[in-house]
Amino acid sequence: MPSHTFSVNGKSVTVDAPSDLPLLWVLRDLLGIRGPKYGCGIDVCKACTSHLDGAAINPCVVPVSEAAGHEITTIEGLANGDTLHPVQEAWLDVDVPQCGYCQPGQIMAAAALLKTTSTPTDADIDAIANVCRCGTYVRIREAIKAAAEKMA
Repeated sequence: MPSHTFSVNGKSVTVDAPSDLPLLWVLRDLLGIRGPKYGCGIDVCKACTSHLDGAAINPCVVPVSEAAGHEITTIEGLANGDTLHPVQEAWLDVDVPQCGYCQPGQIMAAAALLKTTSTPTDADIDAIANVCRCGTYVRIREAIKAAAEKMA
């Protein structure tokens, strides 16, 4: 079985896995990282959203071979030690989560958006397209805008 070496949340890892195994299963099953959630497995719900070199990806459809030599960041690695990322702070301040299942993916998508768009419009936020079955979209929008202001 091939080995794949990459960084996850700032730590170098090497895993033995088939090259076409979705990165989500490597993160969850082989590395024990539970933040990225399995929702659909076909890049629709985006509950698994994580970052590859800072850009949002959906590891349910990214083969582990594409992670080789790159930095993967999951919700567990977004904070700086005990200091939450501004998006995480805004999520708490605005009381976004209900069930919470989609929230790691929502937060990671928002953080990636704010890396490239300092003052997101409603259309920018809507383009994230992460699914929230609880329907907290109004609070999600409010939290993203609050985080953008904090990051400005």
